[in-house]
Amino acid sequence: MIEVHHLNNSRSQRILWLLEELKAPYEIINYKRDLETNLAPQKLKEVHILGKSPVIVDNGKVIIESAAITTYIVDQYAPSDFTPNQEDEDYYKYLELMHYAEGSAMLPLLLLLYSSSLGENAAPLMDRIFSEIHLHIGYLSKCLGDNEFFFRNKFSGLDTMLSFVLEAAKISDSLKDYSNLIDALDRYQSRPAYKKALEKGGEYILGS
Repeated sequence: MIEVHHLNNSRSQRILWLLEELKAPYEIINYKRDLETNLAPQKLKEVHILGKSPVIVDNGKVIIESAAITTYIVDQYAPSDFTPNQEDEDYYKYLELMHYAEGSAMLPLLLLLYSSSLGENAAPLMDRIFSEIHLHIGYLSKCLGDNEFFFRNKFSGLDTMLSFVLEAAKISDSLKDYSNLIDALDRYQSRPAYKKALEKGGEYILGS
C-alpha cells in the first residue's frame, strides 16, 4: 500500500486526487505547516532529506517530485489506456506537459508568492512576474483549446498535475481572461474523486 506523506495546503493534494481517481490503495501520513513560517515540519526530513511534500513510499521505494510520483502511480496502478505508450506519436507531448507543470509553469507563480513578502520593495518585479504568468497561462489555454482535458480530451495524470497551476493562478486572479481554464478547473473540482481527496486530505486553501 502506498504511503502518502501529505502536507496541508500543498502539491500533495493532487496526489491524493490521482489515487482516488484510480481507486488505488493508500494511506495518509499527515503533516502540518508551521503556523508562523508556513514551512513544513522538520519531521518530513526523516522521510526524505529535502523535507518536502509530496513524498510517497511504496514497496520500499521513496519517491519525491510530483511528476515522478504521478508517473509511478500511473505505471503501477492505472489501466493500460490511461497513459500513452512510448511508441505513440503524442507520447513526448504528454511527457513535455507532465514536466512543464512544475518545470516552467509554476516558477512565476512562486515568484509572486515569495515577492509578496517584500511589500512595496517588490513593485519593480511585478510587471515582469505577471507578464510571465500570463505567458504560461495563455500557453495552457491554447493547449486546452475547446477540449475538456489536456491530453486526448480524456482525463489523465496531466490534469491532476496542471490543476495545481490553475489553482495557484486563480488565487492571483490570473485566470479571469481564460474562460476555458476556468471551466476546466470547475470540472476538476466537481469530480467525486477530487472531493473525496479533499475530505481525506484536510485543509486546502488552493482548492477553495
